[in-house]
Amino acid sequence: MAADTLSTSRKTLLASEPLLMFAAGLAALYFGRDIFIPLAMALTLSFLLTPAVMRLERMHLKRGPSVILVVVAAFGVLTVIGWVVSVQMLSVVNALPNYRDNIESKINSIHVPSSGPLGQAVSSIKKLSDDLSGAMPVPAQPAVKPSEPPTFRYMNRNDLEKEILRLEAQAQAQAQSKGNSAPAQVQVVTPPQSLPAYLGSLLLPVVKPLGIFAIVVVFTVYMLFKREDLRNRVLLLAGEGQINVMMRALNDAGQRISTYLIMNVLVNTAYGIVIGLGLNLLHVPNATLWGVLFGLLRLVPYFGVLVAGSATVIFTLAVFPGWWHPLFVVVLFIATESLVSNFVEPWLYGTHTGVSPLALLVTALIWTLLWGWAGLILSTPLTVCLIVVGRYLPQLRFLYVLLGEEAELAPEAAFYERLLAMDHASAQNIAGRYLEGRTLVDLYDSVLLPALMLAEQDKKKGNLDDVRSSYLYQSVTEVMAEHGDAKNVWPERLQLSAQRATQYKGCPIVCVAAHDEADELAAMMVAQLLERAGRHTMVLAASALTPEILERLGQDQSTSALLSALPPFAFAHARGLCQQIREQMPKNRLVVGLWGAEGDPEDIRSRFGRSRPTAIVTDLEQSLLLLLECRPVRMTEAASEPATAG
Repeated sequence: MAADTLSTSRKTLLASEPLLMFAAGLAALYFGRDIFIPLAMALTLSFLLTPAVMRLERMHLKRGPSVILVVVAAFGVLTVIGWVVSVQMLSVVNALPNYRDNIESKINSIHVPSSGPLGQAVSSIKKLSDDLSGAMPVPAQPAVKPSEPPTFRYMNRNDLEKEILRLEAQAQAQAQSKGNSAPAQVQVVTPPQSLPAYLGSLLLPVVKPLGIFAIVVVFTVYMLFKREDLRNRVLLLAGEGQINVMMRALNDAGQRISTYLIMNVLVNTAYGIVIGLGLNLLHVPNATLWGVLFGLLRLVPYFGVLVAGSATVIFTLAVFPGWWHPLFVVVLFIATESLVSNFVEPWLYGTHTGVSPLALLVTALIWTLLWGWAGLILSTPLTVCLIVVGRYLPQLRFLYVLLGEEAELAPEAAFYERLLAMDHASAQNIAGRYLEGRTLVDLYDSVLLPALMLAEQDKKKGNLDDVRSSYLYQSVTEVMAEHGDAKNVWPERLQLSAQRATQYKGCPIVCVAAHDEADELAAMMVAQLLERAGRHTMVLAASALTPEILERLGQDQSTSALLSALPPFAFAHARGLCQQIREQMPKNRLVVGLWGAEGDPEDIRSRFGRSRPTAIVTDLEQSLLLLLECRPVRMTEAASEPATAG
């Protein structure tokens, strides 16, 4: 029982704290990288090869032969590419000593001081060129002084004994001074290495990559064979209630990653071919090698192109005696990369991944820190998976917001944000851009009215001061005045009602604000649109509804009233004012606009009690449908009318 409670609390903690879940996932990816890297590589290859397998299956070839044929063809192509690169690379290394004179002449032509970082770099390059060309430095021989003839001195016996004693004393003093000045040096002798240990240290750098390659091949083949089985297991883990969501997530991820990988391979292949042909026209030796390297290394984001380009330029510097060929190679490289990066790639698959360029750069750095070069190569497919997870899982939606390319605010939110910043010009531009290809009713219903709702909510929470609220209301009024004479006014659904509105010109419409200035602005929008259709309107504030005015309006049963109320507290203000209007105008049509209200309009209408209105509307389009063709009605008809338009 206690264990179940602890497990439930952990699940609740992870579900309620998405950042904690994200941190735990990063830790698992880092410490389990030896397992996850082959799995990620196999998954990426399966996304790349699945379309080819499915195409063969559509040609009535069974799953087994299709998978084997595609895998053998793919790894066969990789083997051929590796063989070509190896042979060409050995040819380049063997030919480097022939270019020693070109290397030395270019190094000598660079006049730099011997001291300093640049001078040390040139010296290092010179030493490297000597090593590659096989030149052995000649050690300097010390100067030998001419030998002098030995001198002889004749000593008697006493002098000889004294000389011997002096030499013995001198030798003893030297030995004593050496013993006092420096300790005896200790040399650590490593024991001889056993044969298994020696073979392990020798073969480990070769066996480990081969083992990873074998694991990737096995996982790829299994994923291609059992892709339905893997999909069903993921659906079982998600639960029966999440089948629809997980199916859409899997299809979305598969389509995005497969499209990106296929396009990326095609673009890089064409890129390598163009570079190879260009180098061949420039008479650069081993042009095939450099074209293949460009195509392969460009799969590594950001760094691959720089490595391939640097290696090619250095090689041309060594091969050709002048500077023009290296310059032409640099121009070819820059022109091709600029064309592909800025035009070809965005046109082909720039929108398929759904990842913003900044997010690609940041995630490439993170995956590189986690998994090294493998993480850098796999950074884009893995980031696409994170975006799909964030799109379909509410707990991880922050991943979709941070990494996705859709970073624009909704029009109403952008309009409101610019007004909060007191940037009226930008707010005007947002409204103008939204109006292009749309109607004036759409602008009011989808931008201005929702922006007023946001302002009212912030105002009731105390997050909007009087200065900004006054500026916002004045800006909305100016936007209405500027765009009020737009040509395209009515949506298709309202065009017929607007054309027939002239039949009821004698039926005036009074638009009443339920509480404050925001309610009055919404009422002014309705009145402005009604006047564009030829209806007579009047806008009144709630404080202007005296019993005398209401009694006078109620004398003409053809007069209709619209009560405008914005949330929050819209119902409370509307209900009190509705009772006041019904007392003086019991037989007139009364429409209550509870803008943005949720729920069934008929249920909301019943909550008004005995003073219930003729209809409840929640947006401007519904109110216009009722008011454009309104005519005098008796109370019995009003009670039987439906609460919503249409």
